Amino acid sequence: MTHPANRVVITGASSGIGAATALKFAEAGARLVLAARGRAGLDDVAARCRAAGAEVEVRVVDVTDAPAVAAFAAEAERLLGGIDLWFSCVGVGVLGRYEDVPIADHARVIDVNLVGHMNDAHAVLPIFLAQDHGIFVNMISVGGFVATPYAAAYAASKFGLRGFSEALRGELSKRPRIHVCDVYPTFVDTPGIDHAGNYTGARLTLPPGALAPESVAKAVVRLARRPRNTTVVGAPALALKLAQFAAPDLGPAMMSGFLDHWSARAPDGDDTSGAIHDAPAGASGADGGRRHPERRRKAAAAAGIAGAAGLAGAAAAWWWRRRG
Repeated sequence: MTHPANRVVITGASSGIGAATALKFAEAGARLVLAARGRAGLDDVAARCRAAGAEVEVRVVDVTDAPAVAAFAAEAERLLGGIDLWFSCVGVGVLGRYEDVPIADHARVIDVNLVGHMNDAHAVLPIFLAQDHGIFVNMISVGGFVATPYAAAYAASKFGLRGFSEALRGELSKRPRIHVCDVYPTFVDTPGIDHAGNYTGARLTLPPGALAPESVAKAVVRLARRPRNTTVVGAPALALKLAQFAAPDLGPAMMSGFLDHWSARAPDGDDTSGAIHDAPAGASGADGGRRHPERRRKAAAAAGIAGAAGLAGAAAAWWWRRRG
């Protein structure tokens, strides 16, 4: 069956969530135009989508280059005859204490994660306005609600993206057929951890319970049928919002202490800027391959308990503030 969003553009489509989402849309019958920095990754994802029966075009585009993104959007509109959904999924990260990370790496994270998404929106919104419909899906992360110590630039970019989306929704409030949809996943097992910059002195790992990229991809595809402002994958949205309101400093302080402890005990790693400045040399696919199936059920149960506890704690903190 053809999906309602039959004409789909995805930036950051060469690996991770972008690649998984491209395949899900391909399976739903969408026509795709995919973009990323790396040709090898794009060609790999396109081949998988074509095997699923989809029509696919790929273009090498760096989203930090605003004129290139504008030209890409115009070409995608010509190729597809219009754009129903644009998924802005480009993202990079660098980990380390703020003062230990080169400022050029911090700047690159902001440029890709925030300005790149703004370039995407600036290129496609005139198309949506002219056709009077369209869905802009903005990949953020729970880092848009909860600050991430050891990833200060990443936190700045994600908090910025959340504000950017809210501002766009305000501007578009009189255009009910144009939607700006934010997606906030928790930890996701993608090749992104291999591509990240790392100045922690330790080898990077994922916590138990990391999501499969396909879980996030399914959530994005659902937005094509039922657009919504906020979609959180892997955690209760209300708990995140309430915790941010009631105790905004508690989570980051706890996370900082955890990361101090982790970096002191984890296996040693070399300082590297990863792939944040240049595209990975080859194809890396959607999945990071770090999940442990035997741990998933326990981790999922623990996450549910933690989410409920977090919600209760945030509510208690809010009540105590009002009482005081």
